[in-house]
Amino acid sequence: MEKYNLDLIKDSPKYLQIYNHVKRLICENKIKEYEKLPPIRTLAKLIGVNNTTIVKAYELLEKEGYVNKSMGSGTFATSINQESSSTIQRKEGIISFDTGNPSTEIFPIDDFKEAINMALTNEGSTIFEYDEGLGYEPLREKIAQYLHNKDINTTKDNLQIISGAQQGIDIVCKGLINYSDVVYVEEPTYNGAIEVFKSRGAKIISIPMLDDGIDIGVLKLKLEKIKPKIIYTMPNFQNPTGISYSTYKKKKLIELAEKYDFYIVEDDFISDFKFNSLDNKPLKSYDDKNRVIYIKSFSKIFMPGLRIGIVEIPSELLKKVLWAKYSSDISTPGLIQKSMYYYMENFNWDEYLKGVESQYTQKYNLAKELIYNKLSDRLKIRNGSGGINFFIELPRGYLSHDLTEFLLDKGVSVLPGTYFFDNIVDDRFFRINIARASIQDIEKGISIISDNLDEFLYKYKDNITIKNNKFFY
Repeated sequence: MEKYNLDLIKDSPKYLQIYNHVKRLICENKIKEYEKLPPIRTLAKLIGVNNTTIVKAYELLEKEGYVNKSMGSGTFATSINQESSSTIQRKEGIISFDTGNPSTEIFPIDDFKEAINMALTNEGSTIFEYDEGLGYEPLREKIAQYLHNKDINTTKDNLQIISGAQQGIDIVCKGLINYSDVVYVEEPTYNGAIEVFKSRGAKIISIPMLDDGIDIGVLKLKLEKIKPKIIYTMPNFQNPTGISYSTYKKKKLIELAEKYDFYIVEDDFISDFKFNSLDNKPLKSYDDKNRVIYIKSFSKIFMPGLRIGIVEIPSELLKKVLWAKYSSDISTPGLIQKSMYYYMENFNWDEYLKGVESQYTQKYNLAKELIYNKLSDRLKIRNGSGGINFFIELPRGYLSHDLTEFLLDKGVSVLPGTYFFDNIVDDRFFRINIARASIQDIEKGISIISDNLDEFLYKYKDNITIKNNKFFY
């Protein structure tokens, strides 16, 4: 453990210092290939930082390819420093169905440049000062108006500007979750949320997802025995399944939250668009009990690199979440907040969203048609109602990690389903995400999967060897 220790410099972000230190250890082979890194809490205690700092450092290491996460096992160093140029070259040109980042083609780059210039001209040097705790007031007013159009009746005083949905989950947990508190999650669900809950020492209980939302019957049985502090949900176009809750289940979940005295954390990343859903209204719009903590990310509908979103918070929790935000990074950068405001104020935000919706809907409908026509005779497809994800199940006796490696050799990357479960019971699921792929890539990529699927099913039947806990995320 001694090699992980380091003296932190005051004027540099702590997580970046830790990231660079661990990266250097890996590149210098002082951390061996497949060596397990220290658990988050252990390393945080050793260095003298909070758990979130280590989570951010590990996330950046994973994003850059220096580590891989193995659900339930830990974080392991990769062989990135030994990777040959031929291997790197082989990965170029891959059709990417494994990332949720949107295509850069939809970004309004020129308009946003103008918005930045407006912000700099009108705000002057104050743009580089810290904003008030909740965030830039005109932006909060603008977003409150936007939420009113989604039937969420709120005010700027209940909105906290955040640096992306991941931070929203983190500060909610920091404000509300203590060691050994119980958190319910959907199964499967977003891995980033699971990692945050674990970093707070929470006990996670998974509730299965049905085609119309969370299994209310199982949820009721669990609630009779164990009361959670929160339940984490994605009621519209859930990641990774694409499932949306029925109106009945949205209302029922709020009713149960009131009866059993817990809060619902709603993670909303793309309910702005309807797709094939009968009800794409946010859960928060039904919240007559003040039980929903609403996290709204703009990363899938605007430019993800801006790292901006909001948390709509019940008044009784406002101080706790405000403190948690302040302790994380004081405030989201003023340049980002004010540029976002000037864009929403001076450019046609609604028209922009209509264009994005048109592109997403076209891609979704095409992908759904191709997946069902080409794959459903051999694979089981979860019945989603829109969004950017398709969750697919292999027959028994096959492993999604085998399929991931097999398809990568054929020129297509998908994400293993193990990424979305707290406890790995069965490695037969994989996710196709269409956010980044073009229409042409969707057609070509799904055809590649279909054309090579029989070869995979023949070659890998009953192959149950899991190699090195190494994941391709």
